[in-house]
Amino acid sequence: MRLASVDDLRTIYRPPGRGPVDKVVSRLDHHCVDFLAKSPFFVLSTADGDGVCDGSPRGGPPGFVRVLDEHRLAWADYAGNNRLDSFQNLVVNDSVALLFLIPGLDETLRVNGTAVLVSDPERCAELAIAGKPPRVVVEVTVTEAYIHCAKALRRAELWSPDTWLDPDALPSAACIIKDHAALEADIAVIDDARNRDLATTLWEPGGDVRPRPPATPHAPPSREPTAHRA
Repeated sequence: MRLASVDDLRTIYRPPGRGPVDKVVSRLDHHCVDFLAKSPFFVLSTADGDGVCDGSPRGGPPGFVRVLDEHRLAWADYAGNNRLDSFQNLVVNDSVALLFLIPGLDETLRVNGTAVLVSDPERCAELAIAGKPPRVVVEVTVTEAYIHCAKALRRAELWSPDTWLDPDALPSAACIIKDHAALEADIAVIDDARNRDLATTLWEPGGDVRPRPPATPHAPPSREPTAHRA
C-alpha cells in the first residue's frame, strides 16, 4: 500500500507529543547561538523552481556561520566546484533548510528559513576567514530553529571510532570520479589533481576566475570559535 496522504501516515504514526511540537522557536536564542559557535559543519538543503532538491555540505572553523541578530545568520562562500547547484536554486527559490552538527554530539540543530546571496564589501569583510574576505555571503532569515533528537546519529554510532572503517576499506573518490565521468586518466593522476586543487583553493574565495597559483599548502584557519553577536 502506498501512503499518499497525511491521513494514510497517521494510520501508522501517532501524533507527535507536546515536546517535539513546542520545541520549535522562531528566533536564534542563546542556545542556538552557542550551538552555532561550536559547529564546524552543516548540510544546506535547497530546491529549484520545480521542487527538485539538492543537499550540499558546508564546513569551516567552529563558528564560521555567524549570527547577525536573533533572526539572521550568515556564512562566507569559499571555493567549490563552480556547479553552483545551491546558488542556482536560491536565485529562483529562496527556501532553505540547514542541519548543523558538532563532532561528538548526537543531537543536531535544524534551522529553516529563506536565504539571499549578497556581495556587499562590508558584509564580505565581516565574514572573512583567515583574513580572506569572500566574494559572496549567504544570509538566512530564520523562520524555525529546533534541536533534533539523537536517535539517527546514535543508531549510526557516527562518532564512535570503533565503528569506522579501516582507511584501506574506504571508497576511493578518484576511482568513483574516473568511472562516473568516464575519464581515461590514470587513478593516480586524478588523485594528484584532486590533492593539488585542495592545496591551492581550500581557503580561496568562491568565484575566483583568475589563473590558479602553483600548488602550495595553505595553513588552515584557527579553530577557535569566533565572537558572535546575538
